[in-house]
Amino acid sequence: METSIGAFCAGVDIGAVGAKAVIMAGGKIVGSAVVPTAVNAEKSGLSALEAALKMAGILRSDLKQVVATGYGRRTIAFADKTITEIGCHARGAYSLNPKVRTLIDMGGQDCKAIRIDEEGRVTEFIMNDKCASGTGRFLEVMSRVFEIPISEMGPLALKADKMVPMSSTCTVFAESEVISLMARGEKPEDIINGVHHAIAQRVAGLLTRVGLEDDVFFSGGVAKNVGMIRALEEIIEKKVVTSSENPQLMGALGAALFAAGRIAQ
Repeated sequence: METSIGAFCAGVDIGAVGAKAVIMAGGKIVGSAVVPTAVNAEKSGLSALEAALKMAGILRSDLKQVVATGYGRRTIAFADKTITEIGCHARGAYSLNPKVRTLIDMGGQDCKAIRIDEEGRVTEFIMNDKCASGTGRFLEVMSRVFEIPISEMGPLALKADKMVPMSSTCTVFAESEVISLMARGEKPEDIINGVHHAIAQRVAGLLTRVGLEDDVFFSGGVAKNVGMIRALEEIIEKKVVTSSENPQLMGALGAALFAAGRIAQ
């Protein structure tokens, strides 16, 4: 199906925590969705796609091209092509801000630092997928320790009077350290501020290795955390920008853009 706004294409991004889908037509997003990733990655991707299709008001048969990305991309039988999340996040971020040269993608299970050139092509990247201390998983564990929703971690960090340093970089040991700090009488928001800075410090090391240059684009679910953005800016001493809507969709957006490019060929 083609309309006045062009052919429909889709990008589906299967992450460890969430499955995301973006539908585009005529260079614009007409539908999008984020759903939790279940045991069956393909079903999760299909759920996200169906939700995005509903928003766009079209059927699966109307799609001219589907590109899959993310760790579960190879399980997506309905995709016409698969592309790594490195390239898709770069493409998505570049489409929103062509001045970006350094990109952070921080999700639930890993963190990637990516360097791109003036045409949005990936020139270098490095990934932290061996330890949770630089990922959303670290924040998730900490939120359970504080018994607050993870969505409240960032705003609480902004209310801190000081930053309580965290000496532990291991998630298991950091959990014990936080409990000790609370027993010592440190205020929760000051400790939470320290938690964010501990993650930012680890991410800064990755950024330095790929080459740090303004502006730094932040994608992935953790990019919705205002405390994380502030901690990163304080440590790397550069402005951190992100999507004004949903930074979780960057990989799916990039995949949809690749799909649109294939239609145009």
